[in-house]
Amino acid sequence: MRSLTSRQHSTPGLTPRPAAEYNPAMQFIISTAFCPPSHYLAIAQAADRCGWDYVTVSDHVVHPARIDTPYPYTDDGSLRWEEETPWLDPWVSIGAMAAVTERIRFVTNIFVLPMRNPFMAAKAISTAAVLSGDRVSLGLGVGWMKEEFVLAGQDFHTRGRRADEMVEVMRKLWSGERVEHHGRHYDFGPVRMTPALGAPIPINVGGLSEAALRRTARIGDGWVSDLHTIEEFRQIIGRLRQYREEYGRGGEPLEVIAACTDAADVDGYRRLEDVGVTHLQTMPWVFYGSDESLEHKLAGIERFAGEVISKLR
Repeated sequence: MRSLTSRQHSTPGLTPRPAAEYNPAMQFIISTAFCPPSHYLAIAQAADRCGWDYVTVSDHVVHPARIDTPYPYTDDGSLRWEEETPWLDPWVSIGAMAAVTERIRFVTNIFVLPMRNPFMAAKAISTAAVLSGDRVSLGLGVGWMKEEFVLAGQDFHTRGRRADEMVEVMRKLWSGERVEHHGRHYDFGPVRMTPALGAPIPINVGGLSEAALRRTARIGDGWVSDLHTIEEFRQIIGRLRQYREEYGRGGEPLEVIAACTDAADVDGYRRLEDVGVTHLQTMPWVFYGSDESLEHKLAGIERFAGEVISKLR
C-alpha cells in the first residue's frame, strides 16, 4: 500500500519514498464519525477485505454542557452531533483496528493537535505508526472549541502558531535521533524518542481559513476538506496550488481528502479527480438507505467497492 503522500522530508534517520512511487489514482476512505464503538473493528476489516484504502477517525475529548464557541462549519454555528455521540481516542482506535487488518491505512479527521502536549502527541502517533507497520497518516487541525482547550490546559489563542511549531518538534522526535529544539513556544535540550519510524508520517492539514490553507501549503503533505461541491473544490485547490508555489513547493504532489456534496457516482468522482481531488472520504452505506445497523454498513462497504471503486481502477 502506498503512502498518502510522497512529499520528501529531510528528517534525519528516515528514508523518504521516491517521488516515482507516487500514485495519482483516487483513493477511497471510509469515515467512522458518529459510529458506535462496537462497529469500528468490523468496518476496518470489511474495508481491508473489499479494497478500500483508508479508514478515518475523528477527535473530541469531552462535550461541555455549555458551548459558547460557534461551530465554524455550519451557517448558524450549531453542531452536527448530539451530546451523547461517542468519540473514541483516535490513536487507541487506530491501534485496535490495525491489529485486526493487514493492508488498510488510517488517517485522522481531524486530530486537534494544539490541544495536546507535543511530546505526548508524538509518542502516541509514532506508536500507532510503528505497531501498524507504517499505515498511519496524521490529519491535524487547530481546533475551534475554546472550552475544550481550557479543560485540557492549553492556550486557545496561540493554537495556530503552536500547531506549526509542534509539527516541527514532532518531526524531529520521530527521527529516533538525539534532537533539541529552541522555539517560541517549545524549548528543550537534547532528547531522544524511540523507536524511530520506518518511514515519515504524512501530515495533512484541515480547515477552511486563510491561515489553514497557508499552513497546508507551507508544512502539510495534503489538505482535508469539510463538505464541498466540485466547483468549490476547484477554487480551493487552485488557491492551495498558488500558495505552494509561493512557498517553493509547487513541484510536490498535493493530496486532497475530499467529502463532496454533489458527486455520488463514477462520473462525479472522475470530475473530482479532474479538479485535483486525490482521496474521497465517505460513508458508503448512506447511498443504500438510512439503516444504521452494522450489517447494513458492511453491505454498503462491499457494494460501493464493487459498483464504484472497481470501476475507477
